[in-house]
Amino acid sequence: MKVGARVLVMGLGVHGGGLGVARWLLRRGAEVTVTDLASPEALADSIARLDAFAAELGKQVRYTLGEHRAEDVCSADMLVVNPAVRPDSPWLALARSCGIPIETEMTLFFRACPGPILGVTGTKGKTTTTLLLAEMIRQRYPDTVVAGNLRVSALELLDQIGPQTPVVLELSSFQLERLGEARCSPSYALLTNVGVDHLNWHGSLAAYVNAKRQIMAHQGPDGVAVLPLAQAQEWGQGRPGVISYSLTDPTADATMTDDGVLRYRDVELFHRSDLRLPGDHNAANALAAAVLAYRFGIDPAAIVAALHRVTGVEHRLELVTIIDGVRYINDTTATNPAATAAALATVTGPVVLIAGGADKDLDLPALAATIAERVAAVVLLDGSATPRLQALLRSYKPTLPVHGPFDNLSTAVQTARGLAQAGGAVLLSPGCASFGMFRNEFHRGEAFRRIVRDLAAAHAGE
Repeated sequence: MKVGARVLVMGLGVHGGGLGVARWLLRRGAEVTVTDLASPEALADSIARLDAFAAELGKQVRYTLGEHRAEDVCSADMLVVNPAVRPDSPWLALARSCGIPIETEMTLFFRACPGPILGVTGTKGKTTTTLLLAEMIRQRYPDTVVAGNLRVSALELLDQIGPQTPVVLELSSFQLERLGEARCSPSYALLTNVGVDHLNWHGSLAAYVNAKRQIMAHQGPDGVAVLPLAQAQEWGQGRPGVISYSLTDPTADATMTDDGVLRYRDVELFHRSDLRLPGDHNAANALAAAVLAYRFGIDPAAIVAALHRVTGVEHRLELVTIIDGVRYINDTTATNPAATAAALATVTGPVVLIAGGADKDLDLPALAATIAERVAAVVLLDGSATPRLQALLRSYKPTLPVHGPFDNLSTAVQTARGLAQAGGAVLLSPGCASFGMFRNEFHRGEAFRRIVRDLAAAHAGE
């Protein structure tokens, strides 16, 4: 990119990715225009931070907010798009017709990063696995960088990365789809699982699975890919760097023995008791992370030390507090039925589930069946998926107490509190997206934590 290049950043957002991209471009001498469909009020914090940064460089950022304009697109030398911009966007088609190169934060990062990249993806469990893997790598390389789909801008960390600095990235299907178009894959890849998600975006399960496959599709001959057994068999195509794993199938390259030893071929990596995170899904995540870390040069003793350090992940089965013997658990990132099923298989005692929200064209009958089988009561949040979920719950289990839907999370939590029993849990694990009531799933989880902590403080003062 030349100094003075006119770059249009499409999607500033509130997570920090668009902000990081814009700041990185400004530091490299670009003339930056930001366009976003959100209003100036919704983006006020991000705009203030970007303007302050630009002023320090003696620069100014142009904004087109609340709309996109053809003249902005066709007058740019480069278009950098946020992952939230749909691949079938007419603005991308316009850019292509004008001969404007299209990049994303991740394509720019992959091309510029001098260090080895370890990428993690999956329908569920990718954040937990990313953090487990990063902690393992840090045992040998304390300067390890962690970024990607974690509300951390990878580009802004480039100055910290040298040729020997490991970079651990969580990669979403949206990011991988664009990386695949650029023929970029991390040299070290890990897939936690492939379920059904984001069909409203990708259009079909096949397209979604293909996006996930980009995690290893463009690796070089020395690439390493740690995949669940089914995907290793389907995607491996005899490649020597493909490693299969399964907790239950002894034919996999990595598996768990009857006495709880998790191993890779003849190497014992750790014991199930070393893992501080609950559930079989976390054991599988830890096994995959340990195998990739081992192939990266981390010895089993360091892997065990890392497992002892990771005791929980924000917004993922996060215990917020206990009130009157009831655990309040924040699992807001369970935005699909499989993630909610995993949570319900892990949380013990009678569960009052807070569920529902925006529709992503997912398998709501599967979600309803899981809820009907495993919970004591349900409190529903308002959203486009909720009426259908409510009808399914009534059909599957007419005796199940179902309350709501509520368009106020505080009211929903108060209702759940009244239904909860000592020894049980109030579990926010919606199985649906958050849009409508919340900006994103993290906003939903932060609101839940705040409400629950206020309840605990009020209870303590009684």
